[in-house]
Amino acid sequence: MGTGGAGLGLMPLYVKAAAGSIGPRASVLPEGERSREGVSVDRGHFADYARVCGFPIEDALPLTYPHVLVFPLQVELMAGRDFPLPLPGLVHIGNTISVHREIDAAEPLDLRVHAERFVAHPKGAQVDLVTRVDADGEPVWHGRSTYLARGARAPEGATSPATAPPEAPDGPAVATWRVGADTGRRYAGVSGDVNPIHLHPLAARAFGFPRAIAHGMWTAARALSALQGRLPAAITYDVAFGKPLLLPGTVELHAAPVDRGWHLAVRRDDRTYLTAVVREA
Repeated sequence: MGTGGAGLGLMPLYVKAAAGSIGPRASVLPEGERSREGVSVDRGHFADYARVCGFPIEDALPLTYPHVLVFPLQVELMAGRDFPLPLPGLVHIGNTISVHREIDAAEPLDLRVHAERFVAHPKGAQVDLVTRVDADGEPVWHGRSTYLARGARAPEGATSPATAPPEAPDGPAVATWRVGADTGRRYAGVSGDVNPIHLHPLAARAFGFPRAIAHGMWTAARALSALQGRLPAAITYDVAFGKPLLLPGTVELHAAPVDRGWHLAVRRDDRTYLTAVVREA
């Protein structure tokens, strides 16, 4: 039986991926999936995650928490030489999560991840990591994470139909956040996502960013935490990440009700970092 923790053991995989990022790579996605059975939630880790992202500490898992449980499997898949895009510098540009019912932190979970939709993007190539989480033999959570490799090339003719990002709400901000310079390191500590673009300005500059940037999934979780107590148990959260949120920074959360849910945006002046819609599934 595995235990869901901070994923700090992922650093060797990032180092291995960095060492192998130069040279020829596979031209197609690897077949098959990565999986773990009977994963249990570490309550201490769960509490740390909740504090970093703004969630209350309860028995039910926040919608975004299973993502940190499946993330080590994503990294394992992307760190292999049979994965066509180099892991260092990959940028998370979109995420869709659906939860079918409340998931209790005491439930053992079975995790599965595979890759699909390796297609062209205007700035390079993108790929989806698709995840399923089962409890007691039934699917309870699905996730689709879309990653961009700038300057990379997808197979000839592999294009994805253009999709519009979720609509940004109008109206005044409902909250203002001061996002500290250590946000990337703090979220890395609870998520295992130690991509160097989030950890230090010098590392981020090597990938074309002037400073370290916040994790997209931290921004998504922090925005969702503002709706605690206002959402049903079964929901879908569709997120598009916009401009990179440079650290430190000050941002505003905008929220507006829509049919069976909410439109969300995290922005500041003319820079939009996240747009999302969360709706009853």
